Amino acid sequence: MEPRKLALVGIGKIARDQHIPSLNASKDWELVATVSRHAQVDGIEAFEDIETMLAARPDIDVISLCVPPAPRFAYAAAALNANRHVMLEKPPGATLSECHVLGRMAEKAGRSIYATWHSREAAMVDAARVWLSDKQVHRVEMQWKEDVRYWHPGQDWVFDPGGMGVFDPGINGLSILTKILPKSLHITSATLDFPENRQTPIAAQLAFHYPGASGSFAELDWLQQGDPVWSIFVETDAGVLTLENGGARMLIDGEEIKSAEDALALQGEYPRLYARMNDLVAKGESEMDLRPMYLVADAFAIGERRTKPAFEW
Repeated sequence: MEPRKLALVGIGKIARDQHIPSLNASKDWELVATVSRHAQVDGIEAFEDIETMLAARPDIDVISLCVPPAPRFAYAAAALNANRHVMLEKPPGATLSECHVLGRMAEKAGRSIYATWHSREAAMVDAARVWLSDKQVHRVEMQWKEDVRYWHPGQDWVFDPGGMGVFDPGINGLSILTKILPKSLHITSATLDFPENRQTPIAAQLAFHYPGASGSFAELDWLQQGDPVWSIFVETDAGVLTLENGGARMLIDGEEIKSAEDALALQGEYPRLYARMNDLVAKGESEMDLRPMYLVADAFAIGERRTKPAFEW
């Protein structure tokens, strides 16, 4: 079977670090065009706006969007109106409302749309979900801490309205929680720390309600010094499950567990996302799980705002 032709929109750090290598390594995909005002990929046809690309390349079936969330709706709507399938980098949009609109547009057009959550594809996330499926959860803790200066150097958009601030990485942990836990959790209170010169938080503390559990919480910090901390702890009636390194390692009561699907898991998060997108298109299906975004929206809705010192790069 011929590989599907794909256009990549937004050629920034995540596109170069993850999307392009994953596409180049896949037999299912062929990257044939890019859209970016400022960047290109050697050997690939480049366009500065999506409307021109869509008109010039009716043969491209799938559009993968890597632009920041605030302008993403317009790009996705243009692609769907041009009868193309759409793959959305996380978070799938700036607001829940626009994500629901895109879902309805895709359904009406008979096109596939995929809200990706790359951390759900980490090596041990599926194994954690299976292990927890028949356990009684007593407590949940999430620690998601990294250095914004390393992961988003000079990218002011992360602090602009719609950029999500510390929830840009934090939503990765929340996407894992909403996949592995047998029941739904929701936020009961939040404290959000805003630098005095920025529009989105640089740290957050969240309290969760989970059926049968108590004292569940998350700590998010974008000023972490040294190695990042991407950890989840779930205390159960059968022991403590720990996910480390963003879901790459799993331990039960401190003993590391190896997955029976290591070969697939070791393909990496983004190759698995693109494999899933290929499957959705082949089956004429969509996947728009917005639960991680609901948790972030709730944190902003009920969170106490605290002003912190100015942040500069």
